[in-house]
Amino acid sequence: MDTLTAIDRISRSLAAARRVLFITGAGISADSGLPTYRGVGGLYNDEATEDGLPIETALSGDVFAVRPDITWKYLAQIEQNCRGAMPNSAHRAIAVLEQVMSRVVVFTQNVDGLHRKAGSSDLIEIHGNLQELICTACDHAETVDDLAGRELPPRCPACGGVLRPNVVLFGEALPAGAMTRFSEALEEGVDMVFTIGTSGVFPYIAEPVVWAARAGIPTVEINPVETRLTKFVDYHLPLGAAEAMTAIMASLDRHGLQCVPRFQG
Repeated sequence: MDTLTAIDRISRSLAAARRVLFITGAGISADSGLPTYRGVGGLYNDEATEDGLPIETALSGDVFAVRPDITWKYLAQIEQNCRGAMPNSAHRAIAVLEQVMSRVVVFTQNVDGLHRKAGSSDLIEIHGNLQELICTACDHAETVDDLAGRELPPRCPACGGVLRPNVVLFGEALPAGAMTRFSEALEEGVDMVFTIGTSGVFPYIAEPVVWAARAGIPTVEINPVETRLTKFVDYHLPLGAAEAMTAIMASLDRHGLQCVPRFQG
């Protein structure tokens, strides 16, 4: 099936849907200028960081517990690369769909906060976000725009303890509350599932997509390259997220979903 035909069929299914799930990864933010950390254009394509550790080790809970300075060094690099980034057409399209459909759930692996900036409110940030800082020694928490000018590791103004971003580091458990919200959304039912910019290597990303495909729910993968999910989905669009979502939105008004006037690609 050619891409234009696939986009037309996707928009027809989307126009008929009431509840849609978007599962997003780093690729959706690539058109906002953010690196995908792994893969083409990645921030950490080398096998080891300058400290001689794989990035997964440097950004692990175990290393943070004993050397928070190392973990914060790379967290700060990621935050600096996110600084000033704005939502792109893909983020904005999803937020517009939330305004005109019964429910649009966004389940994202990203910590960049761009879905929130775009206006998505039914948002599950399964890995947390870099803007919320919490103290490891007391109950202090704060929200920051960025880390510019902060000492690293940043210290708690209340007790002097080490602050950490409210993110899931490698080796740490996923937040139970976020996973419960995700499970409840799936139990409520969805009419369509999109996966955008994620390779689907984690079971909690791949399993809902495979489940939906096997249940006959329309499934769409937007990714310039094929992934382990490609063979399961109904449609694979080999495009960047912004290009694909802009094309889908442009097709929607021909199929009964009058949201295009609200969408400024």
